[in-house]
Amino acid sequence: MLKFINEILSAFRSCFSRAAAYEWFVVIVVGLMVRSDHLGATSIVRDLALDPRHYESMLHFFRSSAWSLKSLQRAWYEVVNRHAPIVRYLGRVLLVSDGMKKSKEAKYMPGVKKLHQESENSSKGEYIFGHFFGAIGMLAGTAEKWFCLPLFLNLQDGVKAIFGWDDSSEERQASHVVQVINQAFTAAGIFGRALLLLDRYYLSVPALQRLAEGNRSLTSVVHIVTRAKMNVVAYEPPAAKKPGRGRPPKKGKMVKLAALFQTRAADFQTAKVTLYGNEETVSFLRLDLLWGQGLYQKLRFVLVRQDERLSIFVSTDLSLEPLQILTAYGYRFKIECTFREMKQVIGAFGYRFWSSAMPKLNRYRRKGEPDPLERVTDEQQRKRIRLTLQAIEGFVMCSVIATGLVQLIALRFSGQKPGLFFRYLRTPSKSIVSEATVVAYFRKSIFSLFAQNSQLSLTQIIRSKQKTALPDANSLAS
Repeated sequence: MLKFINEILSAFRSCFSRAAAYEWFVVIVVGLMVRSDHLGATSIVRDLALDPRHYESMLHFFRSSAWSLKSLQRAWYEVVNRHAPIVRYLGRVLLVSDGMKKSKEAKYMPGVKKLHQESENSSKGEYIFGHFFGAIGMLAGTAEKWFCLPLFLNLQDGVKAIFGWDDSSEERQASHVVQVINQAFTAAGIFGRALLLLDRYYLSVPALQRLAEGNRSLTSVVHIVTRAKMNVVAYEPPAAKKPGRGRPPKKGKMVKLAALFQTRAADFQTAKVTLYGNEETVSFLRLDLLWGQGLYQKLRFVLVRQDERLSIFVSTDLSLEPLQILTAYGYRFKIECTFREMKQVIGAFGYRFWSSAMPKLNRYRRKGEPDPLERVTDEQQRKRIRLTLQAIEGFVMCSVIATGLVQLIALRFSGQKPGLFFRYLRTPSKSIVSEATVVAYFRKSIFSLFAQNSQLSLTQIIRSKQKTALPDANSLAS
């Protein structure tokens, strides 16, 4: 198992221009997989028994110029493509994307802004101050269990002013939905044709325009399956021939889709479909209509009635059948499970990077007021802010890799390693263990694994950062 981790982490060596930076990358990823608390980077020092004098060097890694986020992203995609049991649906990989909000109270942390919480959970405030991450993952697994393997996360709100300082960062100044489509095309360039599963927030004209542009200009093809809001309005195709003079119409009669649940109730068909792992009976109606003010692109709408629940699903691929669209969208919730594991098991968002060069957070700034970052003109201060932003996104990217590694280990070794089933669970897994179980196993046995695999470069790197040499396996077991 440790050999497998060593093999995967070795694939990242080319991402680092200095050996010291690569060594700290290895230490940090392994530390994120085994740490017992989420109290910042100090937990890595404690749980790997590192020499405390290396703490400052580890922090320097996140602001180092020896690596870049894009190089880590590219290498991780290659690793996933080589080692992950990728799920293919109708000959396409299933990409899942969503936004994630993490509360942060820091006054001098880049990217912190006021965010609206759409969650119906009563324990969450309607508005928070924090970070907004855009995430993309891919379904991988076996017939027994699927994971949403995280591919990439980056800050997509509150940072446009920072990237506006550099003309080479235009793609980071685009809207959330456009950045998500760009990430999907990056992934499709590695994994091939893709179906991108999105929440209803992402159905927008800019997203469809970027999607059409990418499908025309790139070799990889990406299509979207998402939901629409219940107040969505579409249009029938225009009449074949317009009487009289003038420009032919781009659209026909307006259709309020929510009203069709009543007016066309007799046209609904009934079928059984697997949703969220359960077989459900649903009624559905398929319609191909034009959507998007000024765009008027033909989309496939599927109106679904499930008991008393009404939903409207959308696909840009007109070749998909209604039940195929429903089945595909049912896999979208897997990314929510990945967010939970990243938060609770890995502690992916427990970073504490800030900079005194940042203007102090103004909690009462009105909408439309200029961003205080626009007043930062000193190049040294701008550099410090950029490096702090790099540290935040670098920490999260290391957490993405750690989470993905844990999932790959669960998929690869659950049937080979009885030790993974060591702990009591009221409802134990019969086939593939969870991320939390893999982390608990490593936390319990990591030093024994080091002692048994002392020749691995991973073991030697971590030993070189520790206070003393590792004791032998027998004394650790006692």
